[in-house]
Amino acid sequence: MLGLPSAGANKDVASQHPVSPDAHGSQRLATPRARVTQQPKIVSVAVSRPGRPYYVNPLRSVSGLVPERIDEGVDFGGSGPVYALGDAIVTNAGENAGWPGGGWITYQLTDGPDQGLMVYLAEDVTPAVQTGQHVTPSTVIANMFDGGDGIETGWAQPTGVSAESELPEAGGVGGGGPFPTMVGLNFDQLLQVLGVPAAPNAGDTAYGLLPANYPTVWK
Repeated sequence: MLGLPSAGANKDVASQHPVSPDAHGSQRLATPRARVTQQPKIVSVAVSRPGRPYYVNPLRSVSGLVPERIDEGVDFGGSGPVYALGDAIVTNAGENAGWPGGGWITYQLTDGPDQGLMVYLAEDVTPAVQTGQHVTPSTVIANMFDGGDGIETGWAQPTGVSAESELPEAGGVGGGGPFPTMVGLNFDQLLQVLGVPAAPNAGDTAYGLLPANYPTVWK
């Protein structure tokens, strides 16, 4: 996957995510770096609302969870079920040839501070849902397997084609970096709020831009 070498991983970054598919499913070169800037680290607070949180740790049942790096999204090793982050509608459940491992799921959140935003889960996962399905934080959307790449999860483009970080509004940072991206760091901060261990590069300077519609506080 896109993760930095960590805890036994030893990967060639330049060859892990060289292309991503266009709208027709063909492969293209990763989006060139454009408008790459440095911005301050995001500060977030605990999720809270009466009754239950809006969002729940989607990796809570993964066995041997290993945080890897923040890149376009956030990378993890391990195996087991992956849940939806919150109430959502699945917009894609299948494969994306531009990502190692092939698995590709996107869903649009329908509740909470990030309502309307799109989440992706990619790489070494087998989808357990179908396009159009309504899901909750109790829904297993995929099963993560030990296929050598691990998984990546983060904010997707509104179309669900690829990662949000590749779009001009987010600085145009594709699979070649530099990392961590601002949108990847934002997603990692949300996962940390939910109890997921921080990525090894969570404290590094972030690149690209965080679009205005991406919250930095979840409450």
